[in-house]
Amino acid sequence: MLDRRQLVFDFPVSGSFARDHFLPSDCNREAFETVLAWRHWQQPACLLVGPPGSGRSHLARIFAAEAEARVLGGAELWRLDDPLAELGAFRALAIDDADLCEEPRRLLELYNLVVQRQGRILLTAQAAPAEWPVELPDLRSRLKAALQLRIAPPDDGLLAALLVKQFRDRQLAVEPEVVHFLVGNMERTFEAARRLVAALDRLSLVARRRVTMPLARIALAELSAGERVVGE
Repeated sequence: MLDRRQLVFDFPVSGSFARDHFLPSDCNREAFETVLAWRHWQQPACLLVGPPGSGRSHLARIFAAEAEARVLGGAELWRLDDPLAELGAFRALAIDDADLCEEPRRLLELYNLVVQRQGRILLTAQAAPAEWPVELPDLRSRLKAALQLRIAPPDDGLLAALLVKQFRDRQLAVEPEVVHFLVGNMERTFEAARRLVAALDRLSLVARRRVTMPLARIALAELSAGERVVGE
């Protein structure tokens, strides 16, 4: 029996955003290859839409490394007093979670600065531009004209690779048959993979044993029932 009273600390897990650590698959290969080919975009801007956990932030960091771009978060644009100073000498810009921007004028200013420098701008978002609360006609037209990419739901191969990678990030050794069982029984989303690995990490700490098939069944049952897994 698991002792639910045991205290579990939820320390942040750091994953690598290196290009070699990205997991290409049919659902994201077009996005990955397009980001790498940023010099050949027909438009100055590219908009990448995908669900939580789909690798949008990873691709933004890959773009930043390849294009020597400045990286900003959409939710932090409201605090920019001087977009020109924030951009500095950069000719390329990545704005992660651009749909969370509450100051559309700041986003438009940064967009125009990059275009004036004949640079490139990558915007990532969970929602398509039509769902953004944008009322500025100029910004709406620029978003509509941007190169559009979308990350599709993960297939079995990518789900398995995601689980293995996230287990490794948490220094958890998990047998292949357990991974295969999880893939065959889990919700088929990127976010579900993240929550499942986090749940198994915490259950393993509470049980003081490796991630096994019984723990896998417990985690799947609790997540399926919508219960709050230990430590979440």
